[in-house]
Amino acid sequence: MKKHVIILILNVVISLSSAQKSAVIMGRITDSLTHEPLIGAGILLDDGSGTVTDIEGYYSVHVKSNKPVITYSYIGYEPKKVTIDITGYDTIYSDICLKLSYTMLDVVVVSAGKYEQKLSDVMVSLEIIKPGRIDNTNALTLESVIRQTPGVDVIDGQPSIRGGSGYSYGAGSRVLVLIDDLPLISADAGDVKWDYLPIENISQIEIIKGASSVLYGSSALNGIFNIRTDYPARKPETQFSIFSGIYMNPHRKELIWWDRQPVFSGISFSHSRKIKRLDLVIGTNLFTDQGYRENENERRGRLNIKLNHRNKKINGLSYGFNLNSMLLEKTDFLIWMNADSGAYRQASDAVSALNGSRFNIDPYIIYRSDNGSLHTVRTRFFHVNNKFPDVPDKNNRAELLYGEYKFHKKFGQKYDWTSGISVTWSNIYANLFGDHNSFNSAVFTQLDGKPLNRLKISLGLRFERYTLDGRIEYSSPVFRTGLNFQIADYSFLRASFGQGYRFPSVAEKHTQTTVGSLNIFPNPGLESEKGWSAEIGIKQGFRISHWNGFIDLAGFLTEYQEMIEFTFGVYAPPGQIPTLNDIGFKALNVGNARISGIDLSAGGSGELSGLPFMLTAGYTYIYPIDLNLPDTARAEDKFLKYRNRHSVKADAEMKYKRFTIGGTFVYNSRVENIDAVFLDPLFGELILPGFPGYWGKYNSGYAVIDSRLMFDISKNISVALIMKNIFNKEYMARPGDIYPPRNITLKLNLNF
Repeated sequence: MKKHVIILILNVVISLSSAQKSAVIMGRITDSLTHEPLIGAGILLDDGSGTVTDIEGYYSVHVKSNKPVITYSYIGYEPKKVTIDITGYDTIYSDICLKLSYTMLDVVVVSAGKYEQKLSDVMVSLEIIKPGRIDNTNALTLESVIRQTPGVDVIDGQPSIRGGSGYSYGAGSRVLVLIDDLPLISADAGDVKWDYLPIENISQIEIIKGASSVLYGSSALNGIFNIRTDYPARKPETQFSIFSGIYMNPHRKELIWWDRQPVFSGISFSHSRKIKRLDLVIGTNLFTDQGYRENENERRGRLNIKLNHRNKKINGLSYGFNLNSMLLEKTDFLIWMNADSGAYRQASDAVSALNGSRFNIDPYIIYRSDNGSLHTVRTRFFHVNNKFPDVPDKNNRAELLYGEYKFHKKFGQKYDWTSGISVTWSNIYANLFGDHNSFNSAVFTQLDGKPLNRLKISLGLRFERYTLDGRIEYSSPVFRTGLNFQIADYSFLRASFGQGYRFPSVAEKHTQTTVGSLNIFPNPGLESEKGWSAEIGIKQGFRISHWNGFIDLAGFLTEYQEMIEFTFGVYAPPGQIPTLNDIGFKALNVGNARISGIDLSAGGSGELSGLPFMLTAGYTYIYPIDLNLPDTARAEDKFLKYRNRHSVKADAEMKYKRFTIGGTFVYNSRVENIDAVFLDPLFGELILPGFPGYWGKYNSGYAVIDSRLMFDISKNISVALIMKNIFNKEYMARPGDIYPPRNITLKLNLNF
């Protein structure tokens, strides 16, 4: 109380002696239930100025109008708008209590516009994954959680949103993966390192479905996954988990190659705390896997640190860095021995052991001025080193340096302006395809506004220039626009259009190698992909008694130009007679493609028969066609490769006293088209022995169910039993890659 009185007296003296006639409003913002201070809560005036609360929840802001309208907000809480009457040039003390938001449409996201906004206000389809989903399913990497998300799939490490990608060995990603708004795509292959992503410290994952290149650049052609890491709560928190699992025998007993069941196990630890003005988060993860396929195993260790310091002298200034590192030993499965007893055995000439290291450090500075402007400078150094002890000719190293300055300004309660510049340098040293370097620079801007009370519009523009080895590969602007109209209290109609692009990776352009019996040829003349995505959708929120949730329906249309696909053919040098060594795959610009469809998703939480219950579910229908083929071509030939027309996914969880039971359901219809060479009686048998007959028998679609049962031993200790693929379904997404049989995991969690 003394502190309040002293601060109030000082501000009165300052305001009386100041030549500038302005009032001061000051106070403290706290949680309405716990009365704990809300650190970093936003205070926004109707003239666009504002500030944020300090480490103890206090704020102070100058106002010049007689009746300022102030909006108080904090992530996960219901905003509060207050009008304050000011007589003369007073100093007024005003405490504010904010209530937690219990409406799913009020969840705060940042990916759609690079600033905080409610889920109901975004103009594109956006999915959210919370950390509880990762913990409860014992996700070994984020890849497995992503695969269970409506409208999203991952095929052999390559992410796809609404059928935007199929499968191409060694190709880059059309989906950009970010950690805290910064891209984490490797400089050499342009791919996602799923086992590197820090699942130990995640606040939420935001998935944008549709072209996002205006704000995020190359590789966001099909959408983005933005992994947002967490900050410490007021009280220190420590989480520790240990688990061990076992692969059960597959349904076909002839696939068993082991004498003893292969096992996997891991340990995860994280600790977060506030030390005065310093936020500290540290996490580690150790994992080992014997593999359900012969000669496929993995050992890895990860460390991540997050430091954030709030400056005491300059209000609104914070700075720090994030650090992630990993050591890895693994052998990947590429090609089976045969479709019968050897489907879980790897062809001896395709075995390739990898010793790798990954490291990134991300220094940043954030400054929020009193007038409501936000300045952010973020940088990242990302290092990838791959060594192949048995095949040193494949060794490679890649280094990437990224920098971005972003400016965000609120103009009253109606407009948000986001602009920035970004630059990327990369150097690649590879025995397989030589040394290369690249540089790209970009400038972007986006304006979001509410010209009418219920209508929100968005306009965005980006210009990017990309050079590889000193040669300009891409230089062009892209555009996006969208609108969101609030039909009723919980009904939101949206429409959007966005252009996108992707630079081909260095590996796609320059790799020449042999994997088993597969030849991969380089294509230095490969052009960048371009395209656009449009959608119209409606999001309907609802609240019934103690149950709240939403239903979202969207129709979408995407077109690509110069689409890149790995294509099988004869690639003999000009003037030479082709041989078997000239037959294989090469990345080609195959031309134009169109993907249309509908996406339906729903989510809710509340009570079912008096018990806490949560549900997410979705259905996706896609019709992806190759526009290069004539209308008279067969439908299965026009259908883009490695895609499922229908997909259904759902996850549900219910709690009863100390027990929590949950389950996940995934259904994908059959893959309607693959590379014809794999089905050829001659070449198909040479590349993947037995595959033509196997595909005809097993490519009928699949449904997989996972289950989990958790028990709270005490407030801080719980155990979980997790069973994946409980009906032991044998299924695959790409030729020769059968997913795991039934496996069971026992996990112990400690939270303090």
